[in-house]
Amino acid sequence: MAKTLILNIDRDDDFGRKAQISSPIIGIEKNSAAANKLGRVDPEDSDLNAIFLAISTYERLKQGGKDVEIATLCGHINVGVKSDQRIADQLEIVLEETQATDAILLSDGAEDEYILPLVQSRIKISAIQRVNIKQSKQLEDAYYRVIKLLDDDKVKKQFILPLGLILLVWSLFWIMNMAASGFGAIIFTLGLYLLVRVFNWEKSISIVWNEMKSGLLTGKLSFYTYIISLLIIAVSFFYAYNNTTFNPELLWIIPILEFLYHITWGIVGAGLLASFGRVTDMYVREKIVNWSYWIVPFSLFSFGFIASAIFESLYNSLINDFAIHPFLTFHFIGYITVGTLIAFIGAVTYHYIRELYIHEDHEKQVEEQTVKLLNGSD
Repeated sequence: MAKTLILNIDRDDDFGRKAQISSPIIGIEKNSAAANKLGRVDPEDSDLNAIFLAISTYERLKQGGKDVEIATLCGHINVGVKSDQRIADQLEIVLEETQATDAILLSDGAEDEYILPLVQSRIKISAIQRVNIKQSKQLEDAYYRVIKLLDDDKVKKQFILPLGLILLVWSLFWIMNMAASGFGAIIFTLGLYLLVRVFNWEKSISIVWNEMKSGLLTGKLSFYTYIISLLIIAVSFFYAYNNTTFNPELLWIIPILEFLYHITWGIVGAGLLASFGRVTDMYVREKIVNWSYWIVPFSLFSFGFIASAIFESLYNSLINDFAIHPFLTFHFIGYITVGTLIAFIGAVTYHYIRELYIHEDHEKQVEEQTVKLLNGSD
């Protein structure tokens, strides 16, 4: 004869957490006792409605002459994989003890119905009953859907992260009594965030962040040089800002050029320090000389001389009604020449060293392969 199982699901284990009841709860007597115990602890819990509906369904079918059994399964407060695994294990125990052939599934909300495929894979479900609490059904569903949405990593990165950045920047400026500057800082932060998203710099930033964490744990020199480099950039930023003249009567690009001129050498210094720490770590810890870093100091110094000369001369030209004489000074020509010469020396020496290194590395590989072949022939 077919036996129907009245199956009540408590996915977040309210019975275990609040009433200290172990699950699975099998049988009408145990389920009635569990309902009364939870009712005394938390009479407003929605799981009470579900278990009383299960008891009511059991009694109605029993009076109709059907062979029925009732069971309540409890998961875990951390709803998800761990909770569903516990429910699956308990369901196996219930089915083995009751020998039920089909089940009537009861639920107190949208959350519990996520385990429907799990139950269906083990027993035929002949009906589903859901407890509808009139004053909270829509609210509970909306709450659950919002929680699930906020749990999505994509939603976190696209919506919650910018909101968190806004609140963090605004609070920092508010603490420093610079609320008037807070709006500008927020716009700058959001602009930086959008640039990171557009150019897909997340991976690069993640690599740098992981290297810094690894450096802190292992005592790498690069960790400290990265920190000092960030500090240099921050100090250079405030120095450039304080030495920039913001005059609404001037062309908008003039203060930008002045700001860039003042911050240029700070960027150069930070880059040199960061690359020095990285190269030192690779040589000391891994005994590797990464020749690709050879070009870095040449590029940074070349950038410093050329960029500072261009920014300064453009600034002087625009401030004097597009005058040409700032580009004809010894300072401008000298800086451009020195920067170009440094870039040329760096490119030539890097090419020579790279060719030499690749040649030696190739010879070493050939020698190792020859030794392996000779050993194999023996």
